[in-house]
Parts: sequence; structure tokens; C-alpha cells
Amino acid sequence: MCGTATLWPTRLLYENGPANRCDICHKDAAHSGRYWIPGAVKQLLHSIKIWCKPNGGVKTILRQFKNYFILHINKEILIGRILHGLSYGMLMPLRSVLIGEYTSPKKRGAFLMLVALAQAFGIFFVHLVGSLMSWQRTALVCVFFSFASLLMTIYAPESPSWLADKGRYEECREVFRWLRGNEESEELEEMIQARILIEKEKIKRTNSSINFGQRIKLLLETLKKREFYIPIILMMHAYFMLQFAGGTTMASYSTKIIDLIVGGRVDVKFWMVFLDCQRLFFNILAVYIIDKVKRRTMMFGTGGLCVVSHLAIALYVYARLNGKLLYDAQWIPLLLINVQFVSVAMGMVPMPSVIAGEVFPLEYRSIGGSISLVALAATMFIALKTFPGLTDMVGIEGTYFLYGVILTYNLVVIWFLLPETKGRTLQQIEDEFRGRPLEPEELEARMSLQSDPVQLYKRKMSARRCSSPLLH
Repeated sequence: MCGTATLWPTRLLYENGPANRCDICHKDAAHSGRYWIPGAVKQLLHSIKIWCKPNGGVKTILRQFKNYFILHINKEILIGRILHGLSYGMLMPLRSVLIGEYTSPKKRGAFLMLVALAQAFGIFFVHLVGSLMSWQRTALVCVFFSFASLLMTIYAPESPSWLADKGRYEECREVFRWLRGNEESEELEEMIQARILIEKEKIKRTNSSINFGQRIKLLLETLKKREFYIPIILMMHAYFMLQFAGGTTMASYSTKIIDLIVGGRVDVKFWMVFLDCQRLFFNILAVYIIDKVKRRTMMFGTGGLCVVSHLAIALYVYARLNGKLLYDAQWIPLLLINVQFVSVAMGMVPMPSVIAGEVFPLEYRSIGGSISLVALAATMFIALKTFPGLTDMVGIEGTYFLYGVILTYNLVVIWFLLPETKGRTLQQIEDEFRGRPLEPEELEARMSLQSDPVQLYKRKMSARRCSSPLLH
């Protein structure tokens, strides 16, 4: 559903014009591709517990219904996109959280990876259907994905974690065993007991709460810790690189980009669908490769390939427009676009998600993940908002050259900040960010915290919620 939500503007932009009852300017086109961002910010500002239940999902999906029907009747396109964006932005963090709370730890990684594959399929589906139907009918077809999601959400049980938070322990046990069987009863009882202890801890805190000055002091001390701010800076640059690698802009403006690069000499609709198929294939391939190759090798290998493809496309288009090519053929720009898509599917999209799950210390994983999501929303807004204006101002060749420079800068920053995380424990990674191992007294305090069931429960919840919302 998120894939169709993201890619519907592509079909709208392709048929922009009076003949198709869709006359929008570049400013509105840019707005139409990024209205999910307020929903993402709203989701982050609210307690995640409120939305970790089917009622929250139902409200989100119903907004999708309103959007598609508004788009189909073509009354107010931007109103429909605003509703679309609110539901999409709120659904992105929710889906990973629900997967984390419904599934077993043994299978959680595979289910989270399926989110990326499902979104890639949504991109492919909208491009395929949009090539055969008008944008109004494409919107109507996409309603059925929301309808199927609505039915599943209505009949899905509340998550065991949410039931435990509400003190409904018998229902929690029943749902937990229905979802996972009886093999993980130890985790179930641990979760319930930890929830009881947390309630007792809340009562104690109300009786002995720290004052405002102490809170500010603790906050400042945390902000100065290398293991806190370096992973956040690292992930901000990783997400910034992801958005300018081409996955986001190509997903929303694929027809325009292909036409500008190739020069209007090919069937744009065919190559749009072909690139989606290629992306889907290499996304599946990346699932098997990503755990067999070192993280830095994967990141800088695909990142370097992405930079080279961007600069090569910029150089080719500039030379073609200025008549400086000694030899020209259709396969040259198409090959360069395919190389760019290989780098996007193999590393630029999946690698930030993998890194985000490894670089944040357990103690700061929740807040670090939240800040990263805000950075993701902001960079996606910048990429989609500025792309139409950049292509008008400096052309597609200037835009790709600028993106290549941005990618190079982010790769340099990541080169110095990213340690090799493959095969290392989270504690070893945290020690490297800190610049030293834990002192004996710090280690003793950490071990006592790790043996506390309340802290164990909180960290498990944080680990489930830090999953990246995946991307484009």
C-alpha cells in the first residue's frame, strides 16, 4: 500500500496537461510528491503506543480511501494528496513496529525485509497499471490495496505488547500464543512481569521525581557523549545520501527523467516498468548478498558506483546537448540508468536500514531512531521539492552533477564515521564510537542494568521500534 501511495504521482505527472483534465504547475507537482512528510512528523510526535493497535491502522487506511476517491473524481488533487500524505507518513513507522511486535525474533528480520520487497512491488505495480490506464483509473485500482489492508487490520488482533501495556494480561497470553505458538512462553511471561515492574516504577517516580534543572543537566551530558551524537550524524548523512542516490526522484519522476536523459527516443513507459522489474530483482538479490559482504565494502562499493553513474549521465547529456559526442546510441544512456538502478537497489536503499539497526547503542536506540526518521522525512522533502526546479534551472545534466557532488560529500563523511559492524557485537560497536572501552565501574553499572528486567523489557521494545521505515 505504501508503494502505491508513493508512486501514484508518477502517473499524474506523466499525464499532466489539459487533454487529461490534469493541468498542474511544477510547484504543485513537487508538492504532490511529498505530502506524506507531515504525517511522518505527526507520528513521531505522538506516543508510538497509541498507534500500535489495529484502531490506529484503521484510521490511517480510511484516510487512504478518502484520498483515492478524491483523486478519482478529480475535484481537488492537492487535497487528495494531503490526505494521502498524512496516512502514508503515519503508516510508515507503524508497519515496522507492528511486524516487530507480532513476529518471532527468529523470523523478524525476514519479515522486515519483506517490507522493502513489498514496496518495490507497489512501485512496479503502479507504473505498470499506470502505463495501461489513465491516472484517474489508476487511483481507483489502488483503492483495492487499501481495502485489503483494511480487512486484514480489522480482523488482526491487538499486539501482545499493547495488551500488556494496558494490563490485559490474559488476552496478551492468548494472542501471543495464537501468533507464535507455545515455544516462546518464556518471552511472554518475561514481558508481562516486566510490565508489572514498570508500573511499580512509575508509581515510585511520581513520588520521587527529579527537578527540571537535573533533567537539563542529564540531557546536556547525553548530548556530549560520542556514542550518542556520532551515530546520529552518521545516519543523517546515510539517509541524505539515500534520497539523492536516485531512488526517490526516479520513483516519483521516472518518466520525466528517462525522457530528459535519453532524449525522447525510447518508449518511456516500457523502460519505466523495466527499471522497476530490475530494481525488484536486485532487491531480492541484495537480501542474500548483504549478510555475506562487509558493511563498509557494500556501502562504498555501491556508493562509488552510484557516484560514477551520476557523473557519467551528467557528462553524457551535456556532451549530447552541445554536439560534442563522437558516437551516440540509445543503449549508452539506458546502460548508465541501469547501472544507477543496480547501485540503488543493491546498496543505496537497503544499507542505511542495516546500518541503523547496528550503530545505535541500546540505551539511545529509541531517540536515535526517531531523530533519524525526522532527518529522512526532511531530506525526502528537499529531494522531491527541489527536483523540478533544478531540472528547469540547470537541466538534467546539472541536476545529476549536483547529486553526484552531494553523494561524494556524504560518502566521505560516512568513510570517517562508519566502523565495520559485520560480525561485531553491539557493545564492541558502541565502544568504538565512544573511543574507549567501558571503565570497570561503568561496566559494573551496565551489567546491573542489563540484569534488571525493567531495562531488558524497555530495550526489547526499543529494538523493535528502531527499524527503518524503508525507503524508496
